[in-house]
Amino acid sequence: MNGFIERLTTALGAENVLTGAAVHERATSWIDSTPLHALAIVRPRTTAEVATVLRLCHAARQPVVVQGGRTNLVRATHTTARDLVISLERMAAVVAVDVANQTMTVQAGAPLQRVQEVAAAHGLFFPLDLAARGSATVGGCVAMNAGGVRVLRYGMMRDLVLGLEVVRADGAVLTMLNAMLKDNAGYDLKQLFIGSEGTLGVVTQAVLRLFPAPRTQATALLAMDDFAQVTALAPRLQRDLGGALVSFEVMWNSYYRLTTSAPAPSKPPLAQHYAFYVLIEALGGDKRFDQSRFADALEAAANHGLFADAVIAHNAQQRADLWRIREDSEQIERQHHLTFGYDVSLPIGAMEAYVEDVQAGVALHFGDAARCWVYGHLGDGNLHVNMWTPQLQPADAGRVAAIVYAPLRLLGGSISAEHGIGLEKKAYLALCRTPAEIEAMRLLKRSFDPHDILNPGKVFDLEDSLS
Repeated sequence: MNGFIERLTTALGAENVLTGAAVHERATSWIDSTPLHALAIVRPRTTAEVATVLRLCHAARQPVVVQGGRTNLVRATHTTARDLVISLERMAAVVAVDVANQTMTVQAGAPLQRVQEVAAAHGLFFPLDLAARGSATVGGCVAMNAGGVRVLRYGMMRDLVLGLEVVRADGAVLTMLNAMLKDNAGYDLKQLFIGSEGTLGVVTQAVLRLFPAPRTQATALLAMDDFAQVTALAPRLQRDLGGALVSFEVMWNSYYRLTTSAPAPSKPPLAQHYAFYVLIEALGGDKRFDQSRFADALEAAANHGLFADAVIAHNAQQRADLWRIREDSEQIERQHHLTFGYDVSLPIGAMEAYVEDVQAGVALHFGDAARCWVYGHLGDGNLHVNMWTPQLQPADAGRVAAIVYAPLRLLGGSISAEHGIGLEKKAYLALCRTPAEIEAMRLLKRSFDPHDILNPGKVFDLEDSLS
């Protein structure tokens, strides 16, 4: 193995190959502070260097895990002592901005927030947004098909990627840096890599779709007494706001109380006794019209009894304060040391009964002291479910997962709305994918990575073939 490290060092330079203490001084992830374990960390600066590394790994049958911001929540970037880490931290450049065609070409290590800021500096807008925007990278967002808070209008990451540059397991470079919105010339190969969690290739560049920067932003927090109000409000606002609605975020009472009570920094802008709270946001381009339309839409919804109380943000600080309530999910971990968190998707009409079933199951198995916090992107059918109990142990993970995931099979839901599968969820993949689908995934994996060196063991185990 020393010979392999020497070949890497010769190819990239000693400063770009970290071993020993330089590896262990890094944390496993942003939620796991234990030392990182890996054979070495390589830090390529170009696509050509990534290709060189993968050619060497392919020849040596060396397992590879690609890391960016390490904000993943399902251990999709987890490593063992025998894995080589390819860190894209030195491939973070914005390569080009095409204002006329509303595109941006970036290297995969570029943080999401940097992309947003560069787009804004050109009068443009990249709509993907999530709480980890300062750390999450473009490559990670592509690999996980990130969602976030604006899927309702702009879609997932796969809807915002026009082209990719990808290095295959054997070091061959696929240059698919298409910048056109419409291109039906054969297979759309880039879609195979979006959401593949680094198991089919290493994304090195992406062409992102931009939009004109919105000129208006309207935000409000609404309180409801029952879930029927929540489900009725979403389509009505989509209609009355003429497609301007970008976010429709729901919080169950327990989550709202958690993030608006000390020691959380936020104060409750609305009373804490309502069953549900919905954060809505609309983006538009008409400063004279959008504000009145937003107010009219809320007034009409109030007249139809679709919410009980509301607060509207009148400036940027108030808007940030409302969003902090929704995004402060870190309070769960800060206030309750060991918790289990899940992201699921299911039909909106089934959500209330589903959450009640999960809460009942948690109480049955873990007692009345158990806590369940639920929030999510209701507009696109995505809920985040978090659970804690005073006696919770790591060994309880399987029991809790069964409570959360089992009902989804009958509801036609998914065990992962936006976080991916990684290691955390692969045992449950068959709850929402048929055997034929999983075998088709394995067929793709064998075709693109016959030696199983790219993020091996993530999503599914290649050797568990049905054939």
